[in-house]
Amino acid sequence: MKARSSKTRPLPYRIGWWIGRGIVFFVTGSVLWVLIYKFVPPPITATMIGDVVAGRGLTKDWMSLSEMDPNMARAAIAGEDGKFCSHGGFDRDAIEDAMKRNAKGGRIRGGSTISQQTAKNAFLWQGGGYFRKGLEAWFTVLIEAIWGKKRIMEVYLNVAETGIGTYGANAGAMRYFRHDASRLTPEEAARIAAVLPLPKKREAIDPSGFTRRHGNRLARWIGVVRRDGLDSCLK
Repeated sequence: MKARSSKTRPLPYRIGWWIGRGIVFFVTGSVLWVLIYKFVPPPITATMIGDVVAGRGLTKDWMSLSEMDPNMARAAIAGEDGKFCSHGGFDRDAIEDAMKRNAKGGRIRGGSTISQQTAKNAFLWQGGGYFRKGLEAWFTVLIEAIWGKKRIMEVYLNVAETGIGTYGANAGAMRYFRHDASRLTPEEAARIAAVLPLPKKREAIDPSGFTRRHGNRLARWIGVVRRDGLDSCLK
């Protein structure tokens, strides 16, 4: 007896077969993508492409975490994710706090960790939406499992936007301070970190208002990060 061809199968069966196949391709492809980026610097991101298309240009200069001044990672932890070394990719307390603040109105704030931001920056696109957030969660789980904390921080500090058309702490240091990121004072690292949340609206050169105040706070908190071992997973 001949087996029934796929064309004679019921429609629900065929739809389920294609959905299952798509899931397998997506899971396999995304795991391979993350594996490649464990060893190869991401050549370009969706945000970078957007800047190029918009005519803002693209400046980036990859620097390994081992070469970069430790103050930069400490400033990022101080400003973006104080529990970076202790969470598994998601900070539930920060997410709940952000939801409570947003429920009260005013400026919308997120509870994204450095791991989540890295997943978004390296593999996805800017903007919200449940679909994009779902993909972000998936890639966050993958990079935490496959990369580890050092690689996550390394990629984050090289693909995060640090100014209009400028990507990575090293390119940011060259833009703002005319030297590379291998030597950064706490104040310089803090200024770059203060730009990270809104890189197209903030400048690390002669900052004013909130950017100046936030940078000054981060410069002080760098010492706390070092003293309390909040960067211990990067050593």
